[in-house]
Amino acid sequence: MRLVRYNVAASLDGYIAGPDGNFDYIPMDPAVDFAALFARIDTVLLGRRSFEVVARGGSAPWAPGTRVYVFSRTLPAEEHPGVTLVRHEASSVVADLRAEDGEGEIWLFGGGELFRSLLAAGQVDRVEVTIVPILLGGGVPLLPPSSSRTELQLLGTQVYPSGMVTLSYAANSLT
Repeated sequence: MRLVRYNVAASLDGYIAGPDGNFDYIPMDPAVDFAALFARIDTVLLGRRSFEVVARGGSAPWAPGTRVYVFSRTLPAEEHPGVTLVRHEASSVVADLRAEDGEGEIWLFGGGELFRSLLAAGQVDRVEVTIVPILLGGGVPLLPPSSSRTELQLLGTQVYPSGMVTLSYAANSLT
């Protein structure tokens, strides 16, 4: 079974984006090995708002040829060639992707609502949060309020020269 990773940066007070959806608070720490991260990824999952932020930025951080699935009920498909738009049944689409043959991993790039729904459906294997040493005071929460509690198992930590700390957890009992 292919892994789904929710790998995200968050402020110390738990926000993955500022009040205006910005993420300029995240330092570009040269010790973060983005090449190694992206080398494992062959599929990216995004909610509509995260996709729009990436699209406004001009270039995606993942490698060319990476499959991109955007979960949105409103984006017009004809305006977004090169991505697969998913309107319904996010958890079943992700379950099918996880069941595919191959070793490539699936990166749940964003956002919080998509993370919440896939976590509740048991479709997230790893939760990897890089804590940025800043308090934003508001914005897009790491996990929007939900009615369920999820136990996680610590897999490891990484401290960076910038003061960021990555916490890696297993989210599924299958992993």
